[in-house]
This record gives sequence, C-alpha cells and structure tokens, in this order.
Amino acid sequence: MKLNSLTSQIRINLKNTEVMEAVTLSEARVYVGTYNKYNGGSLFGKWLDLSDYSDKDEFMEACRELHEDEQDPEYMFQDYENIPEALISESWLSDKFFELRDAIEKLSDTEQEAFFVWCDHHNSDLSEEDADDLISSFEDEYQGEYKDEEDYAYEIVEECYDLPEFAKTYFDYPAFARDLFMTDYWMDNGFVFRCA
Repeated sequence: MKLNSLTSQIRINLKNTEVMEAVTLSEARVYVGTYNKYNGGSLFGKWLDLSDYSDKDEFMEACRELHEDEQDPEYMFQDYENIPEALISESWLSDKFFELRDAIEKLSDTEQEAFFVWCDHHNSDLSEEDADDLISSFEDEYQGEYKDEEDYAYEIVEECYDLPEFAKTYFDYPAFARDLFMTDYWMDNGFVFRCA
C-alpha cells in the first residue's frame, strides 16, 4: 500500500463518525442469518460477498439456499462491511446497492473515497437517487485531491494564467486560494470540489 493511500485511509478512519466512512462497494459483504435462528440462540449464518451476485434477486436466492432448512426465513443481516448505512439495515438491503456498486466501479479508489465525501456534503440519499446521475454530478464537481487549498490555487494559476516566471514569485497564492474557496470551490479531506 502506498504511503499516500495509507495516510488517506488513516485520515478517513479518524473522521467524525457522523460522516460516511470510506467504503469499497466491490468488497461489500454481509453476514446472513435469520431471526428464527437468532431467537433460538443460534448465530448460524455465512458471510456472502456481494461481488458474487449481479443483482438483489441473485443475492436473495443465495440467502434462501443458505437457510433452506427454514420454510419462510426472515433474513437477518447481522454484520456487514463496505456498505454505507444508507443502503442496509439489520433486515433490509436497498435495491440501489447493486446499481450503485456497478456505477461506481469505473471510478478509481481515490475517486470512490471522494465520491462518498461528496455524497455526505450533499446529503445524498443513496437508497433513492439514481446511481448514474449521482456519479455524473460527482464527476462534474470533483477537481482532485490536494494537500491544501493553496496547493489547488497553484494548479489553477499554472493551468489558467500565462504569467511570466518573475510574476509568479510575487503572486499572492494564499489570498487567491481564499478567494477561490469563498464561493467557487469547497474542500474536505483533501478533496476539492466545484460548488454546484
């Protein structure tokens, strides 16, 4: 694991618990038991990797096969990993999970991390909104990962302004960054986004 990636993951893990944690939907898994077994004192179940299923119907069929000893099992998702809480509860998995998982696969790991930061900022309802629309809006606003606001300001000056080298030494990058982030951009966890 690269140092930047490790540092980034540590930064996410130390975030406020109210903020959506970084997840990798392609590595999502659920421990599936049943309420009947649980109420009878058994934790029997199995971890199911959601990457093994193309949609919710296939996943539910695997749940039925796992608990075929019960006539009409009520599934209990006793534990889960790499699934945002908006998409799962103890007795429910959103139909949108598979749609979002498939839509987000084209994003890099860093972009996926930035996507969930962006979703938090916008209070996006992952269980209701169209996954492709969410990804498209995210891609329109996402600018990249930067050390700080001034780091982004340096890049804007390099890309957008044809300043002679001597002028760059006098340029007030902190003031320019402050102006950029007052109205046009916002930053969270090192990710920069254009204001919609």
